[in-house]
Amino acid sequence: MMGRQRGDQSQLFYLFNLEERIPTSHLLRRINPIVTRVLADLREKLAPFYSDIGRPSIDPELMIRMLIVGYCYGIRFERRLCEEVGLHLAYRWFCRLDLDDRVPDHSTFSVNRHGRFRDSDLLRHVFEAVVRACMDAGVVKGEGFAVDASVMEADASRYHGKAPDEIDWSLPERQTRAVAEFLSALDDEDPTADRKLPKVISPVDPCSAWTAKANKRVQFGYGLNYLIDIENAVIVDVEATPARTYDEVAATKTMIKRTDKRMGLKPKYLAADTAYGTGKFLSWLIGAGITPYIPVWDMSQREDGTFSRADFTFDKEHNVYLCPAGKLLTTTGKGA
Repeated sequence: MMGRQRGDQSQLFYLFNLEERIPTSHLLRRINPIVTRVLADLREKLAPFYSDIGRPSIDPELMIRMLIVGYCYGIRFERRLCEEVGLHLAYRWFCRLDLDDRVPDHSTFSVNRHGRFRDSDLLRHVFEAVVRACMDAGVVKGEGFAVDASVMEADASRYHGKAPDEIDWSLPERQTRAVAEFLSALDDEDPTADRKLPKVISPVDPCSAWTAKANKRVQFGYGLNYLIDIENAVIVDVEATPARTYDEVAATKTMIKRTDKRMGLKPKYLAADTAYGTGKFLSWLIGAGITPYIPVWDMSQREDGTFSRADFTFDKEHNVYLCPAGKLLTTTGKGA
Protein backbone atom coordinates (compact mmCIF):
# COMPACT_ATOMS: atom_id res chain seq x y z
CA MET A 1 0.00 0.00 0.00
CA MET A 2 1.29 3.43 -0.93
CA GLY A 3 2.33 5.38 2.11
CA ARG A 4 1.47 9.01 2.83
CA GLN A 5 3.31 11.49 4.97
CA ARG A 6 1.11 12.38 7.91
CA GLY A 7 1.18 14.94 10.65
CA ASP A 8 -0.23 18.33 9.68
CA GLN A 9 0.73 19.92 12.99
CA SER A 10 4.35 20.68 13.81
CA GLN A 11 5.82 19.45 17.05
CA LEU A 12 5.65 22.13 19.71
CA PHE A 13 8.96 21.40 21.46
CA TYR A 14 12.18 19.85 20.17
CA LEU A 15 15.22 18.52 21.97
CA PHE A 16 18.05 19.56 19.64
CA ASN A 17 21.79 19.59 20.21
CA LEU A 18 23.69 21.21 17.33
CA GLU A 19 26.99 19.74 18.54
CA GLU A 20 25.66 16.20 18.06
CA ARG A 21 24.48 16.87 14.51
CA ILE A 22 27.95 17.47 13.06
CA PRO A 23 29.79 14.19 12.29
CA THR A 24 33.40 13.78 13.36
CA SER A 25 34.50 13.32 9.72
CA HIS A 26 33.05 16.64 8.55
CA LEU A 27 35.66 19.01 7.11
CA LEU A 28 34.70 21.92 9.37
CA ARG A 29 34.92 19.78 12.51
CA ARG A 30 38.35 18.52 11.43
CA ILE A 31 39.80 22.00 10.82
CA ASN A 32 38.09 23.63 13.81
CA PRO A 33 40.93 22.94 16.33
CA ILE A 34 43.47 24.51 13.97
CA VAL A 35 41.24 27.51 13.27
CA THR A 36 40.69 28.00 17.01
CA ARG A 37 44.45 28.02 17.58
CA VAL A 38 45.08 30.38 14.65
CA LEU A 39 42.45 32.85 15.88
CA ALA A 40 43.54 32.71 19.53
CA ASP A 41 45.08 36.21 19.55
CA LEU A 42 42.56 37.75 17.15
CA ARG A 43 40.92 40.12 19.64
CA GLU A 44 44.26 41.27 21.03
CA LYS A 45 45.40 42.08 17.49
CA LEU A 46 42.24 44.08 16.74
CA ALA A 47 41.74 45.76 20.12
CA PRO A 48 43.42 49.09 19.15
CA PHE A 49 41.03 49.46 16.19
CA TYR A 50 37.81 49.37 18.23
CA SER A 51 36.29 52.13 20.32
CA ASP A 52 35.78 51.76 24.06
CA ILE A 53 32.30 53.29 23.83
CA GLY A 54 29.18 52.65 21.77
CA ARG A 55 27.27 49.49 20.98
CA PRO A 56 29.08 46.13 20.89
CA SER A 57 30.31 45.26 17.41
CA ILE A 58 29.92 42.05 15.44
CA ASP A 59 32.43 39.52 16.79
CA PRO A 60 35.44 39.65 14.42
CA GLU A 61 36.08 35.94 14.94
CA LEU A 62 32.58 35.22 13.64
CA MET A 63 33.33 37.14 10.43
CA ILE A 64 36.68 35.39 9.92
CA ARG A 65 35.06 31.99 10.47
CA MET A 66 32.38 32.84 7.93
CA LEU A 67 35.05 33.85 5.40
CA ILE A 68 36.81 30.51 6.00
CA VAL A 69 33.54 28.71 5.28
CA GLY A 70 33.21 30.68 2.07
CA TYR A 71 36.76 29.75 1.04
CA CYS A 72 36.38 26.05 1.85
CA TYR A 73 33.10 25.69 -0.05
CA GLY A 74 33.66 28.10 -2.92
CA ILE A 75 31.07 30.68 -1.83
CA ARG A 76 32.46 33.81 -3.49
CA PHE A 77 29.69 36.31 -2.75
CA GLU A 78 29.16 37.57 0.78
CA ARG A 79 25.41 38.05 0.37
CA ARG A 80 25.10 34.36 -0.52
CA LEU A 81 27.55 33.40 2.22
CA CYS A 82 25.28 35.00 4.83
CA GLU A 83 22.31 33.11 3.42
CA GLU A 84 24.14 29.77 3.44
CA VAL A 85 25.41 30.20 7.01
CA GLY A 86 21.85 30.95 8.08
CA LEU A 87 20.56 27.73 6.50
CA HIS A 88 23.37 25.19 6.99
CA LEU A 89 23.72 23.51 10.40
CA ALA A 90 27.44 22.71 9.99
CA TYR A 91 28.20 26.29 8.97
CA ARG A 92 26.33 27.59 12.02
CA TRP A 93 28.21 25.19 14.30
CA PHE A 94 31.61 26.18 12.90
CA CYS A 95 30.75 29.89 13.23
CA ARG A 96 29.57 29.29 16.82
CA LEU A 97 26.03 30.42 16.04
CA ASP A 98 23.10 28.80 17.77
CA LEU A 99 19.87 28.07 15.89
CA ASP A 100 18.27 31.36 16.89
CA ASP A 101 21.43 33.53 16.60
CA ARG A 102 21.31 36.20 13.94
CA VAL A 103 23.74 36.05 10.99
CA PRO A 104 25.56 39.35 10.29
CA ASP A 105 24.48 41.42 7.30
CA HIS A 106 26.66 41.10 4.22
CA SER A 107 27.53 44.80 4.31
CA THR A 108 29.41 44.23 7.59
CA PHE A 109 32.16 42.44 5.68
CA SER A 110 32.78 45.33 3.28
CA VAL A 111 32.85 47.89 6.10
CA ASN A 112 35.40 45.91 8.09
CA ARG A 113 37.49 44.85 5.10
CA HIS A 114 38.07 48.47 4.12
CA GLY A 115 38.33 49.60 7.74
CA ARG A 116 39.58 47.66 10.77
CA PHE A 117 40.69 44.53 8.90
CA ARG A 118 42.72 46.54 6.42
CA ASP A 119 44.21 49.00 8.91
CA SER A 120 45.32 46.15 11.17
CA ASP A 121 46.47 43.92 8.28
CA LEU A 122 44.36 41.23 9.94
CA LEU A 123 43.77 39.02 6.91
CA ARG A 124 47.53 38.87 6.32
CA HIS A 125 47.99 37.94 10.00
CA VAL A 126 45.46 35.09 9.74
CA PHE A 127 46.93 33.86 6.47
CA GLU A 128 50.47 33.72 7.85
CA ALA A 129 49.25 31.96 10.99
CA VAL A 130 47.78 29.23 8.76
CA VAL A 131 51.07 28.93 6.85
CA ARG A 132 52.97 28.55 10.14
CA ALA A 133 50.53 25.82 11.17
CA CYS A 134 51.32 24.03 7.89
CA MET A 135 55.03 24.42 8.59
CA ASP A 136 54.61 22.96 12.08
CA ALA A 137 52.74 20.01 10.56
CA GLY A 138 55.62 19.39 8.14
CA VAL A 139 53.62 19.89 4.94
CA VAL A 140 55.66 22.98 3.88
CA LYS A 141 59.30 22.21 3.07
CA GLY A 142 60.45 25.57 1.68
CA GLU A 143 62.86 23.99 -0.79
CA GLY A 144 61.10 24.77 -4.05
CA PHE A 145 58.42 27.31 -4.94
CA ALA A 146 56.22 27.88 -7.97
CA VAL A 147 54.55 31.15 -8.91
CA ASP A 148 51.61 32.03 -11.12
CA ALA A 149 48.79 34.55 -11.37
CA SER A 150 45.05 34.19 -11.86
CA VAL A 151 43.18 37.03 -13.53
CA MET A 152 40.04 38.28 -11.79
CA GLU A 153 37.66 40.55 -13.65
CA ALA A 154 37.22 43.96 -12.04
CA ASP A 155 33.82 45.46 -11.31
CA ALA A 156 34.30 47.92 -14.16
CA SER A 157 32.71 48.03 -17.60
CA ARG A 158 35.09 47.27 -20.44
CA TYR A 159 33.06 49.59 -22.66
CA HIS A 160 33.75 52.72 -20.58
CA GLY A 161 37.54 52.83 -20.59
CA LYS A 162 39.14 56.22 -21.25
CA ALA A 163 42.57 57.68 -21.89
CA PRO A 164 44.07 59.16 -18.67
CA ASP A 165 43.95 62.74 -19.98
CA GLU A 166 40.22 62.40 -20.75
CA ILE A 167 39.22 61.83 -17.11
CA ASP A 168 38.39 64.69 -14.75
CA TRP A 169 39.17 63.28 -11.32
CA SER A 170 37.64 66.32 -9.57
CA LEU A 171 34.05 65.45 -10.57
CA PRO A 172 31.76 64.50 -7.65
CA GLU A 173 31.17 60.99 -9.03
CA ARG A 174 34.94 60.40 -9.00
CA GLN A 175 35.27 61.02 -5.23
CA THR A 176 35.42 57.33 -4.34
CA ARG A 177 37.77 55.15 -2.31
CA ALA A 178 39.11 53.44 -5.46
CA VAL A 179 39.98 56.75 -7.13
CA ALA A 180 41.55 58.14 -3.94
CA GLU A 181 43.81 55.07 -3.66
CA PHE A 182 44.83 55.36 -7.31
CA LEU A 183 45.75 59.04 -7.03
CA SER A 184 47.56 58.43 -3.73
CA ALA A 185 49.63 55.67 -5.36
CA LEU A 186 50.63 58.06 -8.16
CA ASP A 187 51.84 60.60 -5.60
CA ASP A 188 53.80 57.95 -3.68
CA GLU A 189 55.39 56.30 -6.73
CA ASP A 190 59.16 56.47 -7.06
CA PRO A 191 59.90 59.30 -9.53
CA THR A 192 62.90 57.36 -10.85
CA ALA A 193 60.69 54.43 -11.90
CA ASP A 194 59.90 56.19 -15.20
CA ARG A 195 56.60 54.35 -15.64
CA LYS A 196 53.97 55.77 -17.94
CA LEU A 197 50.24 55.71 -17.28
CA PRO A 198 48.38 52.99 -19.21
CA LYS A 199 46.66 53.98 -22.43
CA VAL A 200 43.22 52.96 -21.13
CA ILE A 201 41.90 53.47 -17.57
CA SER A 202 38.59 52.68 -15.94
CA PRO A 203 37.09 55.85 -14.40
CA VAL A 204 35.43 53.85 -11.61
CA ASP A 205 38.30 51.46 -10.84
CA PRO A 206 41.52 53.06 -12.13
CA CYS A 207 43.77 50.61 -10.27
CA SER A 208 42.59 47.74 -12.47
CA ALA A 209 44.45 46.94 -15.69
CA TRP A 210 43.18 46.77 -19.26
CA THR A 211 43.98 43.15 -20.12
CA ALA A 212 43.09 40.22 -22.35
CA LYS A 213 45.00 37.62 -20.33
CA ALA A 214 42.11 35.71 -18.76
CA ASN A 215 39.98 34.55 -21.66
CA LYS A 216 41.26 36.62 -24.60
CA ARG A 217 38.37 39.05 -24.08
CA VAL A 218 39.66 42.52 -23.31
CA GLN A 219 38.50 43.64 -19.87
CA PHE A 220 39.63 45.43 -16.73
CA GLY A 221 41.11 43.04 -14.21
CA TYR A 222 43.47 42.23 -11.38
CA GLY A 223 46.13 39.57 -11.02
CA LEU A 224 45.96 37.33 -7.94
CA ASN A 225 49.56 36.16 -7.55
CA TYR A 226 50.29 32.92 -5.69
CA LEU A 227 53.61 31.69 -4.33
CA ILE A 228 53.26 27.94 -3.82
CA ASP A 229 55.41 25.45 -1.95
CA ILE A 230 55.85 22.60 -4.43
CA GLU A 231 56.03 19.77 -1.88
CA ASN A 232 52.28 19.69 -1.13
CA ALA A 233 50.99 22.63 -3.21
CA VAL A 234 50.48 24.86 -0.15
CA ILE A 235 50.13 28.58 -0.88
CA VAL A 236 52.74 30.38 1.24
CA ASP A 237 52.14 33.93 0.04
CA VAL A 238 49.72 35.91 -2.09
CA GLU A 239 49.74 39.40 -3.55
CA ALA A 240 47.13 41.25 -5.60
CA THR A 241 48.24 43.48 -8.47
CA PRO A 242 46.82 44.98 -11.64
CA ALA A 243 46.70 42.30 -14.34
CA ARG A 244 49.96 43.32 -16.01
CA THR A 245 53.04 41.13 -16.49
CA TYR A 246 55.33 43.87 -15.13
CA ASP A 247 53.36 44.09 -11.86
CA GLU A 248 53.09 40.31 -11.52
CA VAL A 249 56.85 39.85 -11.85
CA ALA A 250 57.45 42.64 -9.33
CA ALA A 251 54.97 40.97 -6.95
CA THR A 252 56.98 37.75 -7.12
CA LYS A 253 60.03 39.56 -5.76
CA THR A 254 57.88 41.02 -2.97
CA MET A 255 56.49 37.61 -2.03
CA ILE A 256 59.87 35.87 -2.02
CA LYS A 257 61.38 38.59 0.19
CA ARG A 258 58.37 38.54 2.53
CA THR A 259 58.33 34.76 3.04
CA ASP A 260 62.05 34.88 3.81
CA LYS A 261 61.64 37.72 6.32
CA ARG A 262 58.43 36.60 8.07
CA MET A 263 58.52 32.81 7.69
CA GLY A 264 62.20 32.07 7.29
CA LEU A 265 61.43 30.31 4.01
CA LYS A 266 63.85 30.87 1.14
CA PRO A 267 63.55 28.48 -1.81
CA LYS A 268 66.47 26.86 -3.58
CA TYR A 269 64.59 27.00 -6.89
CA LEU A 270 61.58 28.68 -8.46
CA ALA A 271 59.34 27.32 -11.23
CA ALA A 272 57.22 29.61 -13.42
CA ASP A 273 55.99 30.04 -16.98
CA THR A 274 57.45 32.11 -19.81
CA ALA A 275 55.87 35.37 -18.61
CA TYR A 276 58.45 35.42 -15.80
CA GLY A 277 61.39 34.64 -18.08
CA THR A 278 62.66 38.20 -18.49
CA GLY A 279 66.38 38.91 -18.28
CA LYS A 280 66.07 41.24 -15.30
CA PHE A 281 63.98 38.83 -13.24
CA LEU A 282 66.17 35.83 -14.03
CA SER A 283 69.24 37.89 -13.08
CA TRP A 284 67.58 38.89 -9.79
CA LEU A 285 66.80 35.25 -8.94
CA ILE A 286 70.34 34.10 -9.64
CA GLY A 287 71.70 37.00 -7.58
CA ALA A 288 69.43 35.93 -4.71
CA GLY A 289 70.80 32.38 -4.87
CA ILE A 290 67.59 30.91 -6.34
CA THR A 291 67.82 28.58 -9.34
CA PRO A 292 65.15 29.49 -11.94
CA TYR A 293 63.24 26.76 -13.75
CA ILE A 294 61.66 29.24 -16.13
CA PRO A 295 61.59 29.30 -19.95
CA VAL A 296 63.46 32.34 -21.23
CA TRP A 297 61.26 35.03 -22.75
CA ASP A 298 62.78 34.94 -26.24
CA MET A 299 62.40 38.28 -27.98
CA SER A 300 65.03 37.63 -30.66
CA GLN A 301 62.43 37.25 -33.43
CA ARG A 302 60.37 40.41 -33.93
CA GLU A 303 57.06 40.66 -35.75
CA ASP A 304 56.36 44.34 -35.03
CA GLY A 305 58.30 45.75 -37.98
CA THR A 306 61.57 46.18 -36.08
CA PHE A 307 64.76 44.21 -36.74
CA SER A 308 65.27 40.77 -35.23
CA ARG A 309 68.50 39.68 -33.58
CA ALA A 310 69.49 37.65 -36.65
CA ASP A 311 69.45 40.83 -38.76
CA PHE A 312 72.55 42.12 -36.96
CA THR A 313 76.10 40.90 -37.60
CA PHE A 314 78.59 40.34 -34.81
CA ASP A 315 82.19 41.39 -35.54
CA LYS A 316 84.12 39.05 -33.27
CA GLU A 317 87.46 40.71 -33.91
CA HIS A 318 86.30 44.14 -32.73
CA ASN A 319 83.60 42.83 -30.36
CA VAL A 320 80.86 44.98 -31.90
CA TYR A 321 77.56 44.51 -33.72
CA LEU A 322 76.78 45.92 -37.15
CA CYS A 323 73.27 46.87 -38.21
CA PRO A 324 71.77 45.64 -41.54
CA ALA A 325 73.11 48.82 -43.19
CA GLY A 326 76.65 47.94 -42.09
CA LYS A 327 76.90 50.69 -39.47
CA LEU A 328 78.19 50.28 -35.92
CA LEU A 329 75.48 49.47 -33.40
CA THR A 330 75.68 51.65 -30.31
CA THR A 331 73.79 51.63 -27.03
CA THR A 332 71.80 54.43 -25.43
CA GLY A 333 73.05 53.61 -21.95
CA LYS A 334 73.21 50.87 -19.37
CA GLY A 335 69.90 49.57 -18.04
CA ALA A 336 69.19 49.48 -14.32
